[in-house]
Amino acid sequence: MAGYKEPDLNERRNAAAAAREKALAKLRAKPPVDPAVQAERMAAAEARAQVQAEKRAALKEKKAREQAEKAARIEANKAPAGPTEAERKAARDAKYAARKARK
Repeated sequence: MAGYKEPDLNERRNAAAAAREKALAKLRAKPPVDPAVQAERMAAAEARAQVQAEKRAALKEKKAREQAEKAARIEANKAPAGPTEAERKAARDAKYAARKARK
């Protein structure tokens, strides 16, 4: 039994040329695409792209809304628990006025 013989440069070049010719022949044998079918495919692709764009826009809007709600919750939690400066001043003035009224 003969051992494996490494193909030389000319054999590899000829094999590559034969494979290229075979692929080109297969491509040439393929029938051309009907323009009506091509237009139908393009319309379907555009419709899919439109649906995807709408989904992306809805998702982006939803994320923005959620982010705004989260920011509002955080802001609401930051609000001071006690009375404001004006409320404290009004209470102090009322207390002072009540003390003056007792005398």
